[in-house]
Amino acid sequence: MDRTASAPRGGRLSLRPLAERPRCSIVIPCYNEERYIEDVLRCALQQRYPPELLEIFVVDGGSTDRTRELAGRVAAKDPRVTLLHNPDRIQAAAMNIGIRRARGEVIVRMDAHADYAGDYVAASVAALRRTGALNAGGAARPRHRNGFQRALCVALSSPLGVGGSAYRDPSREGFVESVFNGAFRREAFEIAGLYDPAAVTNEDAELNQRIIEAGGAVYLSREIVAYYYPRSSFAALARQYFAYGKGRARTLLCRRRFLSLRPALPFCMVTAFALLAVASALLPAVRPALALASLAYAALVIAESLRLARRASPRDFPLLCAIFPAVHAAHGLGFWAGLLRGARGGAGRREAERLPAP
Repeated sequence: MDRTASAPRGGRLSLRPLAERPRCSIVIPCYNEERYIEDVLRCALQQRYPPELLEIFVVDGGSTDRTRELAGRVAAKDPRVTLLHNPDRIQAAAMNIGIRRARGEVIVRMDAHADYAGDYVAASVAALRRTGALNAGGAARPRHRNGFQRALCVALSSPLGVGGSAYRDPSREGFVESVFNGAFRREAFEIAGLYDPAAVTNEDAELNQRIIEAGGAVYLSREIVAYYYPRSSFAALARQYFAYGKGRARTLLCRRRFLSLRPALPFCMVTAFALLAVASALLPAVRPALALASLAYAALVIAESLRLARRASPRDFPLLCAIFPAVHAAHGLGFWAGLLRGARGGAGRREAERLPAP
């Protein structure tokens, strides 16, 4: 594979060279993750990277299960692990707490619901050095533990499920809008600012947008490998994508634009169907258009579900037919809810807090 990467369009930052083996700080935001916290800490501690150059912060949002107890046991045995408290609970605030404590030149985010390759940190550092990016990460590779998750993993491999998002494609390599989690040069937080502490969801995409707007770059590497576990039920999936939609709307209100139209596509679809439904109730002449649009959407969902079920398992077909509309509708409705909430609350562009330069 070509070991070089051409500069991203619009990149205008000149960064000092990054050491071959810089100190790295791993930040793990968590809340009620007793099922996963020991596994993610094992992944972090077993990284094939000089142990003396690693520090790990578990930032807990006041878990009510055994997460703090389990993380505390690991911290008591290994001085590289530090347990911190996040009074605001949400992930963005947790990341900021960890970043402020971090001494590393590279700050690596590891979410608890994921497994990480043994060279995850090393590959991230290599990508940052090779590309000059402020943030480097891999694709979001889903794994399943039950039948619903299996079908959902299949759906998330489809453009109909993720809208062509580059960071969902493990075969992609290059400069992108966002990546899964990410490893940041410390300068990213000095130049573009910390995470938005009030962002409940979409905090990663919003930060990456600020990095790009500030002249930095975000790089997706095939060699940075991590797997995550998606939601395990329809109810949890719908709640997640409704929250995603709200987060996307908040980002739009704060940043005044998207880097591409893709995040707004479910919102556009839901809006179009809602307008057609209202118009058809008032004007009978519009009803054929609503019926045609509904049939076209149903045909698209069924055709893509059949294609995926043939490739994976026929058992997944009914779930796939339900997952796509659930994801689209929840995201689109969440986007509307986010716009309305932002309009009432006066959401708008705000200056991000920056990490002080050394």
